[in-house]
Amino acid sequence: MTLLAIIPARGGSKGVPRKNIKLLAGKPLIAWTIEAAHACPDVSRVIVTTEDDEIASVAKEWNADVPFMRPAELGQDDTSGMAPILHTLQWLAENENYRPDWVMVLQATSPLRTAEDIAEAITLTKAGATSVVSVTEANPHPYLMKQIREDGTLQAFIIPPKTSDTRRQAFPAVYALNGAIYLNTYESVLKNETFLLPDTHAYIMPPERSIDIDTLWDFHLADLILRYQATLNNTKG
Repeated sequence: MTLLAIIPARGGSKGVPRKNIKLLAGKPLIAWTIEAAHACPDVSRVIVTTEDDEIASVAKEWNADVPFMRPAELGQDDTSGMAPILHTLQWLAENENYRPDWVMVLQATSPLRTAEDIAEAITLTKAGATSVVSVTEANPHPYLMKQIREDGTLQAFIIPPKTSDTRRQAFPAVYALNGAIYLNTYESVLKNETFLLPDTHAYIMPPERSIDIDTLWDFHLADLILRYQATLNNTKG
């Protein structure tokens, strides 16, 4: 089995400028994902797709493969998430005759995802899953979310079933995509142009490894967690 891990990383991030190469707990943000991918034995190849020369240089320093620079139009704010992935697969097929069995997308903005998470997601495919995405339990629960009317008063975003038990623990478990792992067969990705299909399986990750860095606060929180983990590891050592 050949499994290609693709890490998309554009240079024009707005919430945290240059976030993909911004130092997080002593390493460029993208390095955490590159290292996790390389640490998983089932991953055959790790490619970073970017239109940014500096990101490409940093990715190479951390042993990612950057066989091409993606077109600038695929690094815009309105570029779909699948466009760089499909471009990568097309480029590899046309220029290297490379067609892996499986395709995994690992977003650089999920630095707390571990090699073990990647391996566990792959294990689901060995048990028969043809498509896997990572999720985490939704918090707050949708039943607790509100909308604000024009007059400033609150109304429920979702009307929960009538029940006498309004404790959060009694609500049905609800999960949200956390953006850390997307996995599907090569043929399915090309055919369906999505990782979310009716038969997609969920790989559940805990909230402490599900931070998706979009804001400076997310960045600070991830930095704090990674530094704390490093301190614990040094203490154990």
